Amino acid sequence: MISLTSYGWNTHFEQHFHTYQTQGLEAARVAAIEGFRHKLLTASGHVDATLSGALMNSAENRDLPKVGDWVAFKAYDNEGIVIAVLPRINELSRKMPGRSTEKQVIAVNIDTAFIVQGLDRDFNPMRLQRYIVQIMQCGITPVVLLNKQDLVADPESYRRQVMALGYDCPVLLLSATGREGLEKWVAEHLLHEKTYVLIGSSGVGKSTLVNALLGYRLQEEGTVSSLNHKGKHTTVSRNLVMLPSGAMLIDSPGMREFGVTLDADEQGMHYHPLLTALADECRFHDCTHRHEPGCAVTAAVQTGDLPREVYDSYLKISKEQAHYQGDSVEKRRVERQFGKIAKQVARYRKQRKY
Repeated sequence: MISLTSYGWNTHFEQHFHTYQTQGLEAARVAAIEGFRHKLLTASGHVDATLSGALMNSAENRDLPKVGDWVAFKAYDNEGIVIAVLPRINELSRKMPGRSTEKQVIAVNIDTAFIVQGLDRDFNPMRLQRYIVQIMQCGITPVVLLNKQDLVADPESYRRQVMALGYDCPVLLLSATGREGLEKWVAEHLLHEKTYVLIGSSGVGKSTLVNALLGYRLQEEGTVSSLNHKGKHTTVSRNLVMLPSGAMLIDSPGMREFGVTLDADEQGMHYHPLLTALADECRFHDCTHRHEPGCAVTAAVQTGDLPREVYDSYLKISKEQAHYQGDSVEKRRVERQFGKIAKQVARYRKQRKY
């Protein structure tokens, strides 16, 4: 038997599982999802499972099991049936790619998210800022990994550019192929019984990092296209694996878009530390930092004290935030209206016995 704490089980899940335990169900963690098959980590080993009909038909897609979820399941012969998903500690999500404003859940119950950028072609501080903003608003700690440091002449200059964004998060230089920085990363940031996720664009070396940590090839390492510098034949699914250090790590497919999903009651300013430091000096407390007189933020842009690209990134993220919030509010209004109509129809049928 394996202790579930090795997979990240803690008192949060224990208290929510009690009811299911009295029903004779077992607890497991979702390690991978392949079509309708869910690969579970249990106290007795690996189990393949499918979702119960009741769970599949009653839950929204975002509430169905995701990699990293803890579930209650019923053992049946050599397989299992997932009955329920235990409440999550957090969700790493993004806005769905394209024009949709739906939220896509990438992984759940995460302690730290490692944002990987390659220093050969992928390095982009503004894209990095977008990742950091979204991860922070999901309630997850971000750590930046600048991979392929062996391919540039002055890797420390790239680290300084990230630090200049003002975020209080570690920024590590490493090389998956040359193994520089890997031991420091493992010793300081890949801790026993904690859960981590690797995110970033295709071709930045996420799978190579996982393979280097494991000591064997979990995923095929893709090459980088000479046409668009994007990774090809790289990770296409998410897998939760245990590292030799005892840490749990999720490798995710490369993402070309990473839209923000700030909630309607979020101002978002504390996700932009350089602007936050200036905002207290604005003339108006509700300054939008766009056109108001006496705005310390726009003044800093004009004097060069605040980099123009950082300010433009803030405007772009704020615009996306407003669009996402507006669509979410309208969607909830429509859902409430539909709910009222459904109740009226139910009452009418009951009265008419129809």
